[in-house]
Amino acid sequence: MRLYGVTGWKNTGKTGLMERLVAEIAGRGLEVSTVKHAHHATEIDHPGRDSYRHRQAGAHEVIVASPVRWALMHELRGATEPPLTQLLRHLSPVDLVLIEGYKRAPHPKIEAHRPESRHPLLAPENPTIRAVASTAPRDDAALAGLTVPLLHLDDTAAIADFILREVGLAEAVA
Repeated sequence: MRLYGVTGWKNTGKTGLMERLVAEIAGRGLEVSTVKHAHHATEIDHPGRDSYRHRQAGAHEVIVASPVRWALMHELRGATEPPLTQLLRHLSPVDLVLIEGYKRAPHPKIEAHRPESRHPLLAPENPTIRAVASTAPRDDAALAGLTVPLLHLDDTAAIADFILREVGLAEAVA
């Protein structure tokens, strides 16, 4: 499977970009899956739900299945968070996996950037960042010294084109 990431600081547009990229790339006929990293405890079910009650009772894994979807929840119960490579083994094969977060993982990434967030760019210190998608103009001081391509954060089609070229899928949708 081909992997490509969207990374950046909090509130820079990563999730919105991911959502638009999934729609754009899937709309071109490719199968896309996603992985989202969270730094906090994430609940995908809630108190009172049967699956929640199963987990609270001590289940190591819970599968919830219905006629329209299924989900697997795996409780770490104090174990360390598994590496991205291990999590990816749980995905069915697709054309492209888009990964949100995982700043330090070795897969290629685009950095989402908004100058109003006042965070420095990650790209100068992170060689896995292949481009920056920003709302800032090229001459903005926040982009000084940028050595990777600059794309506009709202130009989803251009960002998708860039990613598909990077992973060798541009010809698959041409």
